[in-house]
Parts: sequence; C-alpha cells; structure tokens
Amino acid sequence: MTGAALARIVPAALLLFTLGCSLPSVPVGDYFDRWFGSGPIIKPAELVAFKPAATARILWQGNVGDADKYVFTPALDAASVYAAGAAGQITRFDAASGKQLSRFDSNSRLSGGIGADGRLILAGTAKGEVLAFDPSGKPLWKAQLTSEVLSAPQADQGVVVVRSGDGRIYGLDAATGTRKWLYQRTLPALTVRTHVGVVLHRGAVLAGFPGGRLVALALGNGSVGWEATVALPKGATELERVADISSLPVHDGKQSCAAAFQGRVACFDLLKGAPLWARDISSVSGMAIDGRNVYVSDDKSALVAFEKNTGASLWKQDKLYGRRISGPTIAGKYIAVGDYQGYVHFLSRDDGSFAARIATDGGAVIAQPVALDDGILVQTRNGGVFAVTVQ
Repeated sequence: MTGAALARIVPAALLLFTLGCSLPSVPVGDYFDRWFGSGPIIKPAELVAFKPAATARILWQGNVGDADKYVFTPALDAASVYAAGAAGQITRFDAASGKQLSRFDSNSRLSGGIGADGRLILAGTAKGEVLAFDPSGKPLWKAQLTSEVLSAPQADQGVVVVRSGDGRIYGLDAATGTRKWLYQRTLPALTVRTHVGVVLHRGAVLAGFPGGRLVALALGNGSVGWEATVALPKGATELERVADISSLPVHDGKQSCAAAFQGRVACFDLLKGAPLWARDISSVSGMAIDGRNVYVSDDKSALVAFEKNTGASLWKQDKLYGRRISGPTIAGKYIAVGDYQGYVHFLSRDDGSFAARIATDGGAVIAQPVALDDGILVQTRNGGVFAVTVQ
C-alpha cells in the first residue's frame, strides 16, 4: 500500500502519523478544514432521503470557541456540562436548560477536551501541561508531562489519569498534581497521532495502544492487570503495519472491546483479559456497546453491528460512506453519530435503518457524542455545543 493509498482511507481523527519519537510528523490527509491545503479525497455520499421514524430536536445550544487543529469533547458532571475551545475559555452550562452558569479563562491555549468529576475541572495543553481548577474556575495546580495532551484527563478515586501525545499514561494525585505512577511501552516506528484517551472503570484504567494492544491498569498504582492483542501488525511496509487502537475501548461491566485501524474489533473478559471473539474491521472513530450488540464506525464511515456475545454480524449501514462519521453513542432506542457537515444521524439499534437526522452549525462532529439521560451532547469543530434529544 502506498502513502497516497493510505491517505484515501484515513479519516480526520487521524491527523498525523509520527515517525518515532524524534522525527517530525508527516501529514497524510485531512477531510474537514483543508489543514494541509487540499479538499476531501473520498467523495462523501449525499444525504439519503428516508421516512423519519423518530423526531430529533435541539434542547439547547451554546458556543465555546473553535477547536483549531484539535478535537474537543465536553464533560458531563451531575447537573453541569463543561466545554472549552482552543483559545482557553472554559464554560459551564446547566445540563438541563443550557443556561451558562460560569465562564473563565484558563490563560492557556488548550489542546484536549475537558474532564470533570464534581470537584475538579481538568484540561490539557499542547505544551504538555495538565491544568486543574475548582468548579468556580480557581486554579488549583499544574502538572508538566513529556508531550502534548490531546485527550481529556479523567479523574476517579483521588487519581487523575491523563495520556500524553508520546503514548505515556500518567496517574497524578488529584489534590496536588504530583505524579503517582507512569505507564509507558515501546511504540512501533510509525504510529498514528490521535486524540484518544483512557476509560476508567471500578479502579481500572483501560487503554489501547499502537501495535494493536489493549491494556488494563490498576488506577491506584498503574500496575498491569492484563494485556491483550486486538490486532497484529501485518504487511511489508511500516504504513501497512500500522494497527493502532486509535479510539476509546468500551465495556459493559463484563467484557471490554476495542477496535484497531487496519485491524480487527475484539472483545475480552474484563477481569482476566481472556479473548472472547474478534472480527476483521478497520476503525478509527470509535465504538459503542449495549445489552445486546457492539457497534463500530469503520474507516469508510459505515456503521456495523455485531452480536455482543459471539461477534456474529447483524447489520451494516453504509449510506453514510465517506461522510467521516464519529464514533457511535447509544441514545435510547437509537445509535447516534455525527458527520463532517455537522449533521447528527439517529439509526435504529435493531437494523441500522435511519430514524432521524438533525443539523447543528455546519462544523464537523469528530468526537464521539456524549450520552445524556434523554439524548446526546455533541461539540462541533466550530465550537458549538448542542444537547439533542430524539423521540
């Protein structure tokens, strides 16, 4: 596979490949904002007409400033939503009404989404800084990492977990920001630069890595609980051998699943890491899991459903081809994905048929929507924050 061929299938979430630790980043394609001076390589499918089976509407909306070249995800904390843009303003909204409750300046240009746990508001910068504030916006501490912070820091049980752009995962003391532990591993020569972070669950940290590895770490000390292979690199060239897990893993309390670019989707026993099933599919945008199925957005913007326990293929919705859809999020009876024009699509969880569609502000929805009790929350590249419900 040539570099040009690879660029035709890599969506916007994969902004750059990084060659090793000291060599410069190499642009391989962009589909949204022509960051590298070219337009879309894959011609996106036109929006298909369908008879709505549900009604989507915007409950409220706000704006926090554009994302520049980064990907921002809002954070949901009890009755509040926190969101930010690259310029550094952090805004708190009432989750029910969208009323702006507060807004403060972090005094830094930000490069990753917001994390919040009720006591801390967390953000990261391109300089490798982790910033912590109290809910009023008062600065609490600043921690310096070895590389840029491209994903939202997460906090639980007195530990802040954050991933740096060089693939390291840090456990920081939530009260002071001092380092409690560090996990790092040898990376392949060629890796994908993404905004993927970590998932925290009942004292465990789940994280995917370049080379197709999924790791479960202990939240308290960073020790490895188990390590599993989602996909094995294969091919004659470094480009062909890229098999990075570049989206968040998912879990249902019993099993954890992850998807790799140019690789597979695979599910494992959550406690021991024993493999359960795997299917060949290439994904970078993300996945979701519910009581029955696992849903994956593939690298050509098809949404695919697998039976959760066996991995049997159930359905595939490919009418969004080339629209660079986000990872899927469960929204009641439906699955929600955003696309490069700011549309949010709701599809049936039963068969993948289109149920509803709604436009936002025209900015790309790259990050996976955040689930709300009665809908979803999306943030666009233009800085729009939208709470959307579907009935």
